[in-house]
Amino acid sequence: MQTGLPLNEACNLQVRKLEISDKSKGFVELLQQLTVCNTISDEDFQMRFQELSSLGDDHVICVIEDTSCGKIVATGSVFIEKKFLRNCSKVGHIEDVVVDRDSRGMRLGKRVLSFLTDHARSVGCYKVILDCSNENKAFYEKCGFKRKEIQMVKYFI
Repeated sequence: MQTGLPLNEACNLQVRKLEISDKSKGFVELLQQLTVCNTISDEDFQMRFQELSSLGDDHVICVIEDTSCGKIVATGSVFIEKKFLRNCSKVGHIEDVVVDRDSRGMRLGKRVLSFLTDHARSVGCYKVILDCSNENKAFYEKCGFKRKEIQMVKYFI
């Protein structure tokens, strides 16, 4: 898995793991393009960052930074579920994939998914799964995912 390497030197795009300084580079604002994400204080961001960092390879957040302007333009995460099934195997769950509306069409979403699936494979997952909207189904199929079964949800808030 390659990390911290430019995707395209002319565009100054770099794929890597989330860093604490990424809050000031628009990480939270990027998440707000995906779903409900209120303003997060620096203290709350730091606490959650430390909590997730303590999980090591079991929870990884990928970002793509446009280093020419210091802005996070894409992100996604994967967390690893440890199972008893399949000889105590592991499953990667991909979540929160979003590309900045001004950076779409540059294959950044595909790059985020590659980073996350490579990570899941490297820690021994036998599969990765994700949920998506019907409007995003074709994109994920182009990235090698296939539809299987039905998602169900129960909200508490």
